[in-house]
Amino acid sequence: MTLGIAILGAGRIGQTHARAISATPGARLVAISDPFAEAAQKVSDAYGCDIRSIDDIAASDDVDAVAICTPTDTHADLIEQFAKAGKKIFCEKPVDLSAARVKQAIATVEAEGATLMVGFNRRFDPDFMAVKAAIDNGSVGDVEMVTITSRDPGAPPPAYIKVSGGIFRDMTIHDFDMARWLLGEEVQTVVAQASNLVDPEIGKLGDYDSVNVILRTASGKQAVITNSRRASYGYDQRIEVHGSKGMAQAQNTLEANVVVATADGISTPPLMNFFMTRYTAAYANEIAAFVTAVNSGQPTPTTGLDGLKALELADAALEAAQTGKAVTLA
Repeated sequence: MTLGIAILGAGRIGQTHARAISATPGARLVAISDPFAEAAQKVSDAYGCDIRSIDDIAASDDVDAVAICTPTDTHADLIEQFAKAGKKIFCEKPVDLSAARVKQAIATVEAEGATLMVGFNRRFDPDFMAVKAAIDNGSVGDVEMVTITSRDPGAPPPAYIKVSGGIFRDMTIHDFDMARWLLGEEVQTVVAQASNLVDPEIGKLGDYDSVNVILRTASGKQAVITNSRRASYGYDQRIEVHGSKGMAQAQNTLEANVVVATADGISTPPLMNFFMTRYTAAYANEIAAFVTAVNSGQPTPTTGLDGLKALELADAALEAAQTGKAVTLA
């Protein structure tokens, strides 16, 4: 079976998914939709797909699935529209910035018997997948502690901060999903500290740029997450899992796999400096996983519930940072 897919949104992430779909066996990019004609035309020219309106895509018999890459505040409505249209759905995170709205969208998906995969791309990074495999095959024993470091090269502009939902819902949400995935248990307690150390303008907008979070499960497993909107040395992405038998670790990805050693010292290339290049393989792998799941009739590896759980952790972390108190989840 060849899965006909349409992309909603021809921006940066939409273009990334267009490339991935076009390179994935069992998938075909049928159409692109974007209110900006020039952006849609760029994708159409590059991959030979049609340009259609969202409503036309919903009614198209040759479209089996959609990839929602539009602004966050449109995600839930589009999920509901395409669930009712009988399409398989891949949606970039988050489903919405409101947990209540996410629950409504998930309820619609369930009522329609639809398929929804939420795009937590870091689960599909080859190095992170290898760490998860070390957990699953028993190499590290029982997981006891997870450490996640995620630091951006620089802060986004104020215009983005205003609509992002804040650092916990925009940035740390990826790490909340990774923590759940690696811990293998749901989080019970959240403790968080947050500061403004990078850009005073971010603080004026009511957000933070430097945060630390501690998560604890009912059995006592812990995850520590460190986020910063500034890393002068590049895009800092590391994870470590400590268990009863040992440890598994994924280090940063460099621009090249070259080391130069001389009498003056040892030098290595810099870190990758942009999330789109650092996670190129992850984006391709997640689209391939979506296509495989749909074509085989199997559940998708990430779901709307995963999106909800990560958002609930983000909300709890924000509350913990604002109140200085631990937050217990139901």
